[in-house]
Amino acid sequence: MKKFISTLLFILISNLTVFTQDIPSFITDSLDIYVNRGLERWLIPGAAVLVVKDGKIVVAKGYGVKELGTNDKVDENTLFMIGSNTKSFTGTALAILEHDEKLKLDDKVIKYLPDFKMKDEWITKNLNLLDIVSHRMGLDTYQGDFMYWTSDLTHDEVLEKFGMLTPKFDFRTKYGYTNAGYAIAGKIIEKVSGSKWEDYLKEKIFEPLKMKNTISLYKEYSLAKNISKPHTLIDSKISKIPFPNLDNLAPAGGIASSIIDISNWIIAQLDSGRFENECAIPIEVIYRIRQPLTIDAVSAEYYPFNRNNFSLYGMGWWLDDYEGKEIVYHTGGVNGFLSSITLIPEEKLGIAILTNNDQNRFYWTLKAEIADAFLGLPYRNYSDHYFKVFNKKKEDGIKDFQILRDSVIMNIKTEIYLADFVGKYKNDLYGFAEIKQIENYLELYFEHHPKLTAKLEYIDNKRFLCTFSDPIFGVNVIPFNFENDSVKDFTLFVDAWIDSMNYKFIKQ
Repeated sequence: MKKFISTLLFILISNLTVFTQDIPSFITDSLDIYVNRGLERWLIPGAAVLVVKDGKIVVAKGYGVKELGTNDKVDENTLFMIGSNTKSFTGTALAILEHDEKLKLDDKVIKYLPDFKMKDEWITKNLNLLDIVSHRMGLDTYQGDFMYWTSDLTHDEVLEKFGMLTPKFDFRTKYGYTNAGYAIAGKIIEKVSGSKWEDYLKEKIFEPLKMKNTISLYKEYSLAKNISKPHTLIDSKISKIPFPNLDNLAPAGGIASSIIDISNWIIAQLDSGRFENECAIPIEVIYRIRQPLTIDAVSAEYYPFNRNNFSLYGMGWWLDDYEGKEIVYHTGGVNGFLSSITLIPEEKLGIAILTNNDQNRFYWTLKAEIADAFLGLPYRNYSDHYFKVFNKKKEDGIKDFQILRDSVIMNIKTEIYLADFVGKYKNDLYGFAEIKQIENYLELYFEHHPKLTAKLEYIDNKRFLCTFSDPIFGVNVIPFNFENDSVKDFTLFVDAWIDSMNYKFIKQ
């Protein structure tokens, strides 16, 4: 008996030694230093890091704090909003419904949503379920998102307004990242399954994978105890901001999760859908969501030093090659949070980085360093490279902004009285906006964003500097058009991270 126990202990210790030897020195010796230095450099209050290899958790660790100005430490169970990493869960839910013979992914959208309409009748009749989750509907990236992002529109109103958009490209000819496509998918999941999108995910994905703390809706955040708070940069300083209410786009970006819960998701993804020796997700579903559906452009920004030949998109996953390896990944960004989830199936390697600052590249650079370490590639110090690029863009932006501020300070007189700009304006897609005069400047209000305002300060040549109360929408220049010395309309621009489209509002 003693001999058997000794032999068993020797085998266990030997296996542990072999597994430890397979872990790169970057993980065992340098990770903590790299992360802590990165948080300080990128002004990130807190982060969580996960590495899964060969079905085992190698790293699951929190760094920093959940909220700026507190000592409330991030741990492995702290929830972060994961933004568009939600899409792989929604894509999986659709594929499960196909596996259960409840629908076919080649089915037309109008089969399940007969009232749904696109501006082009032919597209309405031919749009299928694969189109809406693979970003090939002809829309430009983020086109129309301003109408929905943190607005008071309902899920159904989002679909209605989305259908009114004029696509920038021909149907199925170009990749254009379209959040509202996943809102459509969420509605179809509800229609076919008879359950709400969030309940269906809980039943079919979260519970089988024991993702006990993962939540899907804004209203649940206030009830969660261990949750990170959102932060952004305002005037180059890190500041806490409110949680975004994205329930009308929840199937595109509403999930909040922890690295412990995500580890179960990654383990199943890397083991043909198996978790704890049971089939949690059918293997056919895993293959289906990774089927290439759309061609995206190869990004030199994402791969500045390494070989990357193609970039494709499936059902909530980007599918790239990287130094001869298949990379399955997605990123996620919502107000105050950035994250990445990456799989290298051939290596049985999974990486997740969660951060609570929406103005950083660290969520990507750390992922790249970890992947390179396991692939035996040289250390690149991606954080230095990206930080220089980030700072250059920031400095250029500050210079441009200062030029505009200098024009405001000059107090140039408007062509007409400020009072003549006051009134209601209408955009046929968005709805109404209203301008009011506040002393020597104007303030802009929005029908579907009741908490959002914008300060309009005159620059010159019928242009105003527009500073939104929510920094996520950016600072932009708004031009006005006159007709017979009277205000005719203005054109609204928001940050390109929110919407690629501009909106012309006509004075009523």
